[in-house]
Amino acid sequence: MTEDSKKFDIRLVDNEKGKGLFAKTAYKVGDVILQENPVVCCQFAWNTDYKYRACEYCMRPLESAEENARRLTGNSSLILPFPECCGTTKNSTTECELCGVQYCCLQCKGDALHQYHETLCLQTRECNQHHPLLQLKETWKQMHYPPETTTVMLLARIVAMVNQATDKSSILSIFSQFCHRTTNDTHEIAHKLLGEQFMGQIDILREMMQKTLNTADVANWFTPDGFRNLLALVGTNGQGIGTSPFSQWVKNVTNLNLDETQRTQVNKLIDRIYDEMDNVVGTFLNSEGSGLYVLQSSINHSCLPNAIIEFPYSSSTLVVRAVRDIHPNQEICISYLDECQLKRSRHSRQKALSALYLFLCKCERCQEQTGDLNVTSDEDYDEDDDSN
Repeated sequence: MTEDSKKFDIRLVDNEKGKGLFAKTAYKVGDVILQENPVVCCQFAWNTDYKYRACEYCMRPLESAEENARRLTGNSSLILPFPECCGTTKNSTTECELCGVQYCCLQCKGDALHQYHETLCLQTRECNQHHPLLQLKETWKQMHYPPETTTVMLLARIVAMVNQATDKSSILSIFSQFCHRTTNDTHEIAHKLLGEQFMGQIDILREMMQKTLNTADVANWFTPDGFRNLLALVGTNGQGIGTSPFSQWVKNVTNLNLDETQRTQVNKLIDRIYDEMDNVVGTFLNSEGSGLYVLQSSINHSCLPNAIIEFPYSSSTLVVRAVRDIHPNQEICISYLDECQLKRSRHSRQKALSALYLFLCKCERCQEQTGDLNVTSDEDYDEDDDSN
């Protein structure tokens, strides 16, 4: 019996929700429920092109907190105090000798090469826009502008992992654990990535990937229905990942034992830097991407969650932490919506969840608000205007 199996288990909730994660022990607020690395992850295409430098394998930042702050504020002379609070270890950075993509350490470089990079390596450091993989990425970018929710390059890594796997049945079995539904028949909901406006684009991407990658081992993924299932897999199961060397520095500085004068000065500096970043790049602050996590994907949504997802190590390593006391046999639930979305009306939350995750929420909070008017407040964004 593994240590995790003593703390929680995965059970069938019902036919509509499928499986869920249930506590086998009690958790107090702040307790870590689980920690998990992704099966695969990938930085978003636009994020990469805007020079958010991150490890090609684990998404750990590759620039220092000071470099990050200078770039995002446009202030090349900015100096951050307490350099010891920067979490970036630059002396371990390495790269692929052939294409130049960078990694935070030799371990990540070796893991990437073993899992998928041998297939996806461009074999050159020159920016050859005619390379099929770069054309695939560029085509995706022109179809999906920021804010992105996934990337076609995550699909490419999945296919490459199957191609490079010695035991192909094992890796295919891992991906088969994730939900592949393209629609929710109960509510006649279709996934947002598969909307009518994307029909022609989906065929273009499918044909480009077939020409670019050896898809013989996953031929069923490249039928029209199979490719829709693959898109739905990353669309409904993909967990957003965000890392930031400056945010990590802020967290470490906050934990320093400073006198009142020093604390006031550093807080003013942090506020000023965030204001400058907001003027230059808005909310686009982090190195962002998406990953597939086996355990996390089994955790259901609630608009009144008892747990949250965190990335405390400034990498793709995910932590699920309790935000309310959890009792044995109680289901562990997170929110699939961000903090701002959770504050919106029941109608707006349902709209977002059905578009991205193919279900209508029946959590405690939504049940209590069933009598609310089905209207969207002025502050709510219009999902139909979002091109992702």
